Amino acid sequence: MIPRAGSGPLRRLVVLRHAKSAWPEDVADHERPLAPRGLRDAPAAGRALVEADCLPDLALCSTAVRARQTWELASAQWSIPPPVRFEARLYAADVPDLLEAVHEVPAGVRTLLLIGHNPGLTDLVLALAGQGLDDTLERVGTKFPTAAIAVLASHGGTWEALAPGTALLTEVIVPRGRKR
Repeated sequence: MIPRAGSGPLRRLVVLRHAKSAWPEDVADHERPLAPRGLRDAPAAGRALVEADCLPDLALCSTAVRARQTWELASAQWSIPPPVRFEARLYAADVPDLLEAVHEVPAGVRTLLLIGHNPGLTDLVLALAGQGLDDTLERVGTKFPTAAIAVLASHGGTWEALAPGTALLTEVIVPRGRKR
């Protein structure tokens, strides 16, 4: 079943899993930085968002170092990055925590970028998507790798109206940066 169009404007939730992280010894999980592959893939994610015409009006980003670095490298690819809010509650968040953060977004925001971690992001995409175009849902359910992007579209009055089964998964992008 495809979610029916509501009376409100089209809203897009762009979900970006942080890029590949390193695993240095004696570094707390929250403090882990990006690995060399992550340093290549995060800018590629920013470029992919430009190509897909999915630049956000606002970004919500986990406070984990790898998520913050992903944001910095991705948003550096845009002429004018949007405002960003770093949210500690997005670190290790589950679907209810992620939805709570999304529900607080001002109504004027049409495209929201959410940068965080698995398994919460995969669970969120699968919960929100009533259906996907082509094989998008199957792809996310099989694997949502680091630096992957999922775009969910919804017609609703406010972000607070976004609920399980009310969005359409329109695109899944897995950008990869080039080795130098």
